[in-house]
Amino acid sequence: MSAKLSRDARPDRRIPLARPSFGPEEEALLLETLRSGWVTQGPRVEAFEERFARAVGAEHAVAVSSGTAALFLSLHALGVGEGDEVVVPSLTFIASVNAIVHVGATPVLVDVDDDSHNLDPVAVASALTPRTRAILVVHQLGLPADLDAIQKLADANGITLVEDSACAMGSSHGGRPVGSSTNLGCFSFHPRKVLVTGEGGMITTRDGALAARLRRLRHQGMSTSDLERHRADRVIRERYAEVGYNLRLSDLHAAVGIAQLEKLDGFVAARRALGARYDAQLAALPQVAVRGCPPYAQPNYQSYVLRLPGIDGETRDRVLDALHARGVATRRGLMAVHREEAYREAHRGGSLAVSEQLDDQTLLLPMYSDLSRDDQDFVLDRFREVLNQLVPPDGARS
Repeated sequence: MSAKLSRDARPDRRIPLARPSFGPEEEALLLETLRSGWVTQGPRVEAFEERFARAVGAEHAVAVSSGTAALFLSLHALGVGEGDEVVVPSLTFIASVNAIVHVGATPVLVDVDDDSHNLDPVAVASALTPRTRAILVVHQLGLPADLDAIQKLADANGITLVEDSACAMGSSHGGRPVGSSTNLGCFSFHPRKVLVTGEGGMITTRDGALAARLRRLRHQGMSTSDLERHRADRVIRERYAEVGYNLRLSDLHAAVGIAQLEKLDGFVAARRALGARYDAQLAALPQVAVRGCPPYAQPNYQSYVLRLPGIDGETRDRVLDALHARGVATRRGLMAVHREEAYREAHRGGSLAVSEQLDDQTLLLPMYSDLSRDDQDFVLDRFREVLNQLVPPDGARS
């Protein structure tokens, strides 16, 4: 047995699905923040917001405790609530739909485009009613959706467009960073994202008054922040004009985010190179369909998703199990929310056939900026091995 085969076969070799990239820069800023004594929302959060806004070309950025909090606060601040409808793809992580329910509105689940896996503008148009208050566009796994077409629909019907950009930090639409094109963009900094703080989220907006209100809402509706009171030359008594929430980001998380922002371009470049290499290798396999990328989109490859056309969900799950047994972490690729127990009664009509097919036929392969060429080769070798066993090119099932 060759040295390469011996190394590949060792039982302890495991490639994770995702892994954040931290270094001495994050450690130094985190330690400095700890020693400052200011660890809740304060000067680091303010600096993170300013730098984030510059990075995505937004006028304002408001840090919150998670991507879900960003979605919830955005919808709440728009006045979306009971009796209102929000159009959203069924093919999305469940948090997108949960946020709509949390504000008391009704999610209207619609289908996606077969090639890009993003919201289908034709399906959106057919789902609009007089009760529609917003369209929640999801940039699925970091690939920007067709914002121009959906924005035209929103403008023509007096509806607000909200971007679920949880996975899309570093992605571009028409040459502009995601988060700069519409009035509300919502980001996540979960460990599987490109920019990681552990937990956390951000809302970007062009509206200064809306940004100020979002800052109040994230901190119990308080009229002034703790940092503003700390910097004042007199005692400031806060006021509470409306009911707010505790959805703040800590300075500890923001310190990590500041360091991560400095590395963002490198993270995205590395992921794009890895994604291009996956595409080139996998496109040659007859069992695989590589996800399409529209000409307006420049994805960040937050995750790497592929499709095995013609298979059912049971076969896909067998592929997942076989990869896991061979040391390659994987997950189902995209979930159809209307198939989950919590939302089985939410589908009110209209075809969701594409969403269901993608729910059954997609899976994720390891993707992170530090993934080495050798580890990627290991993933590809094991994947080919599993395909040949479970999804042979002639379409037979074993």
